[in-house]
Amino acid sequence: MSIFTPTNQIRLTNVAVVRMKKGGKRFEIACYKNKVVSWRSGAEKDIDEVLQTHSVFMNVSKGQVAKKEDLVKAFGTEDQTEICKQILSKGELQVSERERSTQLEQMFRDIATIVAEKCVNPETKRPYTVNLIERAMKDIHYSVKATKSTKQQALEVIKQLKETMKIERAHMRLRFMLPAKDGKRLKEKLKPLIKLVESEDFDQELEIVCLIDPGCFREIDELIRCETKGKGTLEVLSLKDVEEGDEKLE
Repeated sequence: MSIFTPTNQIRLTNVAVVRMKKGGKRFEIACYKNKVVSWRSGAEKDIDEVLQTHSVFMNVSKGQVAKKEDLVKAFGTEDQTEICKQILSKGELQVSERERSTQLEQMFRDIATIVAEKCVNPETKRPYTVNLIERAMKDIHYSVKATKSTKQQALEVIKQLKETMKIERAHMRLRFMLPAKDGKRLKEKLKPLIKLVESEDFDQELEIVCLIDPGCFREIDELIRCETKGKGTLEVLSLKDVEEGDEKLE
């Protein structure tokens, strides 16, 4: 005996649903669990690893596939993969309260870990522990946003924590080698981007060892490349200027 299944129904299991309302109708896509957040943060780039099927649904749990005319009316296209991408980036991930709570707790921990890795106490140059950063985040009542990447949120947290504790991004140590004819002029342009010059040597070329804020690295790199037409060099001596030793601030 065969069981009749309507042609516009698809059954899926172990699914994470992303929902979006558009043009007065509800559209849903079926994704693999844990992959939606990876896609949104940029960690996962393969759409096939995220979507269980490239079909767009009216209702995933009932297996009801959306009609073509509804898709065209709401999205202006019948390209289901393109529509899936739109829903994936702007739709609302449907999760149980327990799942949402677990996900937010994990993200909270991940954000604290990134902050602890990137920052130091500016007076002692020693890093903070993850636990201390977590406590500080709770003190400022930081609320995790499920749709934003942990890296973006870590940068927000650093800004907010600066108002309540001594914390700053650990400086990078760089060495520039600049052609003699460009040295003096370029040094003046670089000055506002440098936190501290540790040594300076002018012989055949200008050599500077300095500390910078990591956020200025790209600008410095472009400046040296463009102004010296590729003749100047930039070397990263250390990614973090941190005091030696295992001690961390609790």
